[in-house]
Amino acid sequence: MIKIILSDIDGTFLTNDKKTPALHEKAIKAVVAKGLRFVFVSARMPEAIYPITDALSMAHTPVISYGGGFVLTEEAEIIFDKKMPADDSIKILAEMKRRWQDISINYYTGRRWFVEKMDARIQHEADITSAQVELGNFDELLSKNIFPNKIMIICEPPTCKEMESELGKKFPALNVVRSAPHLLEIMDKSISKATGIKILLKHYGFEFDEAIAFGDNYNDVEMLELIPQSVVMANAPDKVKKLAAAVTDSNEDGGIYTYLAKIGVIAP
Repeated sequence: MIKIILSDIDGTFLTNDKKTPALHEKAIKAVVAKGLRFVFVSARMPEAIYPITDALSMAHTPVISYGGGFVLTEEAEIIFDKKMPADDSIKILAEMKRRWQDISINYYTGRRWFVEKMDARIQHEADITSAQVELGNFDELLSKNIFPNKIMIICEPPTCKEMESELGKKFPALNVVRSAPHLLEIMDKSISKATGIKILLKHYGFEFDEAIAFGDNYNDVEMLELIPQSVVMANAPDKVKKLAAAVTDSNEDGGIYTYLAKIGVIAP
């Protein structure tokens, strides 16, 4: 019996313009009414997930953030918190500042988001996520042992591609990957969405076969391979589709609702 629904956010739950489709809102209400859990699993920080859950009246829900590196219960109790290694954090920030000029560096630690200066790119990201940005000095944070869960770079696509290649080779303990042509995300290589899911399911006493997982992209692969009832959206790359147990409608067409109604988890 299904007890928990796990879902990626961008490209899966939200439409391409970052809105919640009406069918997904309907699915959430039906899932909650049945007493099932619906949990977002995302590379976003918690404060960029909670505005979505709040808008859907999901006031008390667990979240899996930073691609599996930070897990919170419905009471916002931290049950997993994997930071980037101290030495690598210091060195990669120094390397980026030394080598690349026109980049916007975002420093995420726990439920806080720091930047050293505001610019139009960062403001746009804040507008999209509704999360609060704080000004802070990265060297001071590091000196106080406040290490990042994630560093995200916003820059022009050619720069992003170059940074992904060069930093990935130089820092093998880190996962350096583009999540969009203009976004580069850096986290500890030991974590994935599957990491956070295992911890959350164990905390609540759920088995893998009591879950359904929805995703749409390469950073969802470990999650899709972990959960037997894995579902990808129609907008997913073909390689990702081949790894899942089922394919549903796209994020634009309410694919989560379509699948849950099809298998009888919620009424059509």
